[in-house]
Amino acid sequence: MRLLVPAVIPASYRELIDALAYIDQIPSRRVQVDFVDGSFASPASWPFNVPGADLHDHVGQGIFLPRLDRVKYEADLLCKEPEKIVADLINFGFVRLTLHAEATDDVSGLIARMRHLVGAEANFIASLVSIGLSINLDTPVDVLDKHFDEVEYVQFMGVKIIGRQGEPFDPRVIEKVRAFRKAHPTAYIQVDGGVSLENAKDLVEAGVSRLIVGSAIMHATDLQKTAAAFEGLRTPFGV
Repeated sequence: MRLLVPAVIPASYRELIDALAYIDQIPSRRVQVDFVDGSFASPASWPFNVPGADLHDHVGQGIFLPRLDRVKYEADLLCKEPEKIVADLINFGFVRLTLHAEATDDVSGLIARMRHLVGAEANFIASLVSIGLSINLDTPVDVLDKHFDEVEYVQFMGVKIIGRQGEPFDPRVIEKVRAFRKAHPTAYIQVDGGVSLENAKDLVEAGVSRLIVGSAIMHATDLQKTAAAFEGLRTPFGV
């Protein structure tokens, strides 16, 4: 099963398109775009960092993500109020929405609201959307246990400071993944933050389904070689 999911944190719409064109050099079937509101995490990314910028404007102009016929786009919502952009994300072409447990005092309520909003979008993309829940390094794994049946996948952050690329990997996440895999043998688990070829094998052996990779791909000296090395690893837990 394919492990690699390249991740980008664009500062502008133009930067997003350029990053997607760069990633298109490798046969990636999934791409994650981080949406950072500057409040829950910082610095703010597009469109939160651009005065007057609005995803709705792009949707209203009939602008969609490129290569929707062969790439599945995922949104990591590092936002306190992801509900405000969910409809536009779906209409823009995103099919996976990752929520962060620490962004709300009512995780179940947030998941329910997001599902309601997704269901209100009567189009083909909305019918494909899945929702996942992410936790930070210092958040108890019990949070994922409690909400496991409410989401399609879970995500562990592998860095202490979230919302930016290039942060150092924290090996504590490996044991967290291993314990969660043991407790939930059929879980779909991904790790985001600090993932590199140096720690990827340990993460795979701990039981990850997918690796969300930012700077190790976006700043790779040899993109094709780096991507091939990630894909050379195999997991029995992916889809």
